[in-house]
Amino acid sequence: MSNRFLYVLTVAIWGTTWIAIEYQLGVVAPEVSVFYRYAAAASLLFVWCLTRGLPLRFDLRAHGRFVLLGLLLFCLNYILTYYAQQYITSALTAIAFSTMLWMNIINSRLFFGVRAGRRVIAGSLLGVSGIVVLFLPQVSALSLSDATAFGAALCVFGAFIASLGNMVSQGAQQAGLPIVQSNAWGMLYGSILTGLIAFAQGQTFNFDWSVGYLGSLLYLIVFGSIAAFGAYLTLLGRIGAHRAGYAVVMFPVVALVISFLFEGLTLSANILAGIALVICGNLLILGTGRRSAGPRGSRYRATRSWSLAREAEGR
Repeated sequence: MSNRFLYVLTVAIWGTTWIAIEYQLGVVAPEVSVFYRYAAAASLLFVWCLTRGLPLRFDLRAHGRFVLLGLLLFCLNYILTYYAQQYITSALTAIAFSTMLWMNIINSRLFFGVRAGRRVIAGSLLGVSGIVVLFLPQVSALSLSDATAFGAALCVFGAFIASLGNMVSQGAQQAGLPIVQSNAWGMLYGSILTGLIAFAQGQTFNFDWSVGYLGSLLYLIVFGSIAAFGAYLTLLGRIGAHRAGYAVVMFPVVALVISFLFEGLTLSANILAGIALVICGNLLILGTGRRSAGPRGSRYRATRSWSLAREAEGR
């Protein structure tokens, strides 16, 4: 699949999961819902691997990566974001979580030596500015209380955890670990860790048998977890976290479009201006040449493969 298709798929799915998550809140504790979601997603991925004959045995070092992936991407990231939502509005959540774009740029430089070009930096500035403009009326109406500051801090920390998870996935791909199996093991470990956290908190492992909860859970399992994470992490391995991370800026735009189509949202001047800024930033970042996205590990493997080929010819 092309990078463009993977990007559109990621944005389209994760831009709509906010509707499904709304149906998850209420009867079942957030940690327990996350546990159900990733336990089921991991089970489906393992069944897929078995039916396709994909190898599932890996060494201890690989499993260490899988545990870290599960802890960061499929456990702490979601728990922190769910708790943040109890203190701040979805608008402030979108702005706070969009900082993951900058975190990916910095972490890519620290962990992989990838320099973000001028177009990537300019596109990131436009994108984050667009998110702020989109939700400016809601944010200006907020009172800067201790609860709001605490919720925003939780969300930013959740974004940082997610960015570290991006780095773990990118490193695993550079080490040659397959994405599907990595996600299967990562989601399994993430669900176990989330379940342990919920158990330690004394949460009840109840279930909501309503159509809304079941339907939203199924959507989050199949599309929000398996399809979207598969597409996003594949894209991350191809073009780098500093460019793939722009997807988090596009999610609120998709959410607003859906609200306009189905909920009668009025397209005000700030919404149109914000969307324009986000799209311009998107075009700048995704229009960057492939050469700027290649991490040192990828260049090393390409050079090494060429050298081995030359040696084989000499023989």
